[in-house]
Amino acid sequence: MKTLDFYYELPEELIAQDPLHDRASSRLLVLGKETGEREHTDFHHIVDYLHKGDCLVLNDTRVIPARLIGQKEDTGGKVELLLLKRKQDNVWETLVKPGKKARPGAKIVFGDGILTARVLQIVEEGNRLVQFSYEGIFEEILDRLGQMPLPPYITHELKEKERYQTVYAKYEGSAAAPTAGLHFTKELLQEIEKKGVVLAHVTLHVGLGTFRPVKVEDVANHHMHTEYYRVNKDAADKINAAKARGNRVICVGTTSCRTIESASVNGIVQAGEGDTDIFIYPGYQFQATDCLITNFHLPESTLLMLVSALAGKENMMEAYKEAVAMKYRFFSFGDAMFIN
Repeated sequence: MKTLDFYYELPEELIAQDPLHDRASSRLLVLGKETGEREHTDFHHIVDYLHKGDCLVLNDTRVIPARLIGQKEDTGGKVELLLLKRKQDNVWETLVKPGKKARPGAKIVFGDGILTARVLQIVEEGNRLVQFSYEGIFEEILDRLGQMPLPPYITHELKEKERYQTVYAKYEGSAAAPTAGLHFTKELLQEIEKKGVVLAHVTLHVGLGTFRPVKVEDVANHHMHTEYYRVNKDAADKINAAKARGNRVICVGTTSCRTIESASVNGIVQAGEGDTDIFIYPGYQFQATDCLITNFHLPESTLLMLVSALAGKENMMEAYKEAVAMKYRFFSFGDAMFIN
């Protein structure tokens, strides 16, 4: 299977630059994974497609303001640092631009010295391990100095930080939002629960690997970056009970899907935590996921490969072609799809 098989033409004006005022007013394309049939509605109506006893799986990670702008201590040169993953208390794996200014031993200063970072070593793909020094609480300092790490295709400034968080975001640690969840309001979730749908919360801290292009010609040769996930006993029990009843497990977003697939052994979701580099592409046999609520993904991306594994590549590429023709809004702040 070739990476090029997942290419489609996308006019630049269809890339959503700003979130809608009402989260749930985005459009919704409903795609039958077996039939390829398509319906068009809006996200408020997602509740009509959910059944009593279904289990809706939500990723409750919270995006941290992971983008820091500082200066090299010795030269004053501008350095941009993006937090990717906490390794130890004050040691993080980071992406540093420009990399040539961040050799081991280099010191970077943020906010007039409130926060400093020393480069420890260069790791995989040129990322840097850095050690932070500060007084006080790191999260509070980060909240003061950091910016939301919006994807590179969003060029507009985000006016409200909370619009790049889901309404159920809880555990800090992501470098990007689990964007399928951005469509839900608290009221809509209450309506869904009232219908008898069970909500299960899992955690996967989204890394920048989400946005890394696939650079290999053969899909099978692509290597995913690891991301931390956690499934508690309550969530595992709810998912397994839904499967046992014959109800559907519906993941909100590719991150929720990757989480429960990583935690599954012989079709049973296990409680636990760890790092996952699971790569789902056509041919993959899903163990726990029946349906998926998701956004529209970049051409040739691992996320487009994942949704194609669930709905079938031909079905998916036809749906994308129709979404482009109907001028759906694409990517993080864009419209949604329900694969059922």
